[in-house]
Amino acid sequence: MELDFRKSPEVLAKIVDITATGIFTVDAKGRFLSWNRAAERITGYSEDEVVGKPCTLLEGANCTGFGGIQELLRHPEPGDGICEQQCKVLAKDGREVFLHGNVCLVRDDAGQIAGAVGAFLDMTPMVQANEKLQVLTALGAHDEPFLDMVGQSQRMREVFRRLQLAADSDVTVLLTGESGTGKELAARAIHTLSARRDQPMISINCSAIPETLLESELFGHVAGSFTGATRDKIGVFVAAEGGTLFLDEIGDVSPSVQVKLLRTLQEREVRRVGDERPTKIDVRLVAATNRDLKSLIQEGQIREDFYYRIRVFEIALPSLRDRREDIPLLAMRFIQELSKRYGKNVDGIAKDAMQLLMDYHWPGNVRELRNAIEHAMVTVTGDRISYLDLPLEVRAWHHGEPIDSPDGLTDKERAERDRIVEALQQTQGNRTKAAKLLGTSRVTLWKKINRYGIEVPSASLFGE
Repeated sequence: MELDFRKSPEVLAKIVDITATGIFTVDAKGRFLSWNRAAERITGYSEDEVVGKPCTLLEGANCTGFGGIQELLRHPEPGDGICEQQCKVLAKDGREVFLHGNVCLVRDDAGQIAGAVGAFLDMTPMVQANEKLQVLTALGAHDEPFLDMVGQSQRMREVFRRLQLAADSDVTVLLTGESGTGKELAARAIHTLSARRDQPMISINCSAIPETLLESELFGHVAGSFTGATRDKIGVFVAAEGGTLFLDEIGDVSPSVQVKLLRTLQEREVRRVGDERPTKIDVRLVAATNRDLKSLIQEGQIREDFYYRIRVFEIALPSLRDRREDIPLLAMRFIQELSKRYGKNVDGIAKDAMQLLMDYHWPGNVRELRNAIEHAMVTVTGDRISYLDLPLEVRAWHHGEPIDSPDGLTDKERAERDRIVEALQQTQGNRTKAAKLLGTSRVTLWKKINRYGIEVPSASLFGE
């Protein structure tokens, strides 16, 4: 006798179990009746853990879960057509899983609602890939000269606009902003975009050179002009002929050197130390400072005429805390760069680690952010940077001006979150062991993991 596969419960059960689609049924009160193996693989919860429990079991912080099914059972729409569902559920290991599926009501012989059957697919890899693609697209949204200056914020868009305007002219530019905001990168962008791009660009940090040697470095000297001048030397103005000269920390230049710089810019010529003959120059000057030059004028450290001569076209670079929306783009850019250097396959940051990056006040700006990512690249063991991979000073920061943050945590709560993260790290994500280590229950720990948005290490995928 030939077996009718359509009517064999055993065969149908096997089909349900081997499919890659998660399939489940609930009763009229929204309690799970069945839960196939694909549903177990996707969520980490076994059938024994789910059956008999309300379908809100898989809901958590920021998750919509299957709670909508109970509403559908209580207030069914006309007919029993398939209802398309998109939701986030909380997997057993604490991950947020993105699901797409359908739910259909089931009625008994009397026409009363007996429950519902649902089917879903795991869309998490696609959602994560799409998020990553958006970041990569944003990273590549700039023209080539701006690739090292990542940013999509309005503040950075204005910086890019002014850099292009500066490059299109031959104007003297003053770059202002805190240390670590990328002033040298901005100067290089101006040079690269300008008509002088094929000529040299020379950078000098004025604060790093003793005042007694700075004049010689800038303008050059002839042999015998002072003790130690054993041979002729050209200065950086002549060396940068036809190109761009970048003078960083211009606010640290002494008044006597300011006078000579002012004469050089006005006359377009330099005179080497000990030389009576001037040399004509054709150089674009870009200066930069992290100091308040107007205050230095009042203190007598900066000449007013010199200030207005170098500040023909000012471009102010914003601090990182003033463009926090650029932090994810910058972090991903540094991860891409440093992954190649350290030979690691790191392609993301855990949610709680990213939240910390967004909250931190970044006194060292972009330079400090890059250093933090590089520190994390040394300690990271998986494919994502975790909370504990970040430097201690970033994790321990609890001061500064209040920051609008989605977590809104107090100092005490942040300390508790740190302890939970460390316990999970020590137990490789095993929440039962972590709960014992912390002296709390597994349920309480689970709730706090959700509350603080802690991403449990991936090693816990198949554990408790």
